[in-house]
Amino acid sequence: MKRVLPKLAASIVVCSALVTALNAANVIKIGVQAPITGKYANEGQSIDNGVKLIVQQYNANGGILGKKIKVISCDDQGSAQVAAICARRLVDDGVMAVIGSYTSTATQAAQTTYYRNKVLQTSDGTSDALTKHKYWTFFRNSFPNSAEAEFTAKYLVKHKRYKRIAILSDYSSYATGLADATAKAIKALNGNIIYRGKIRSGTQNFTAVLTKIKSLNPDVIYFSGYYNDGGLLRAQQVQLGIKAAFVGGDSNDNPDFFKLAGNSAKGAYIINVPTPGLLPYDSAKKFLKDYKAKYGIMPASIWTLLNVDGLRAILYAVKQTKSLDTKTISNYLHHLKNFPGITGPVTFKSNGERIGGGYMTYEVRANGSYKIVYK
Repeated sequence: MKRVLPKLAASIVVCSALVTALNAANVIKIGVQAPITGKYANEGQSIDNGVKLIVQQYNANGGILGKKIKVISCDDQGSAQVAAICARRLVDDGVMAVIGSYTSTATQAAQTTYYRNKVLQTSDGTSDALTKHKYWTFFRNSFPNSAEAEFTAKYLVKHKRYKRIAILSDYSSYATGLADATAKAIKALNGNIIYRGKIRSGTQNFTAVLTKIKSLNPDVIYFSGYYNDGGLLRAQQVQLGIKAAFVGGDSNDNPDFFKLAGNSAKGAYIINVPTPGLLPYDSAKKFLKDYKAKYGIMPASIWTLLNVDGLRAILYAVKQTKSLDTKTISNYLHHLKNFPGITGPVTFKSNGERIGGGYMTYEVRANGSYKIVYK
């Protein structure tokens, strides 16, 4: 018995390892890297929920290539440092692809790790820096700062004819890049920028910078940062009696902007691609209906749907190529033309950039709804 028991125990360990390996072989792992907690939590949670909904629907129909899909989520808190940790953790967990992150800063911090480990990544990050390396693993599911900047400049200079433009951003790569690109586009149209400044995200009291801007008598304040600061900026602008229009970039398009701005949200303008409810596609309407049925609320913003489209494109490529080799999937995605996304046709450039971007300007009404004023 003394000889048999160790052999039996060893056999059990080997069998257990084989079962574990077999189960792993029958599962496709998809990672979610998003700010599930922290100041961008409602966006991160919404992205995580959207991915899990699509995966649940795939699994209910038998999965893909005869395998079930498993979602592994990592909360990067919107932080570059935590994002780098998430990237390492998700790679170690054996994910084939990662959806995220929400912010360009967190996305960029994880990019190289995914590239070196041949893990696909799709993100809504709009910073132009995200595609400069031309990593074959990276695909942007949204549209770049440069496209939004050109639209914004035309709206401010040609359509509204503002003569005195103040530009604010935070210090993030996304907001700085968008503000700089917008300033460049405004100057190209001979627009007049009277102020270009930055705030520290999360400061909450922006009286000093707004007082400085007020003394310059602007026609408009354009803010390229995130909703958690944008809502407070708008509220404090109104409190200080600054009569200038307020125009927010795409990351102000979030329900928390209205909560933070309160009654001051009325009359503000936000520039973004169409909000979820305005998408004309049947697949978008079905996704919104399914999301509301499962979670009891609507997605936080269009960013959830853009990330879901990134996932859907990857899974479509897996199905078409009948392969889980990420290089094979990447090659297919780089030649993908007009995939029917829920946010519109999906086509990628050679550097992973999504082609397109139909922007709109929305005016915020008293009840928090949008009115399209320019497109």
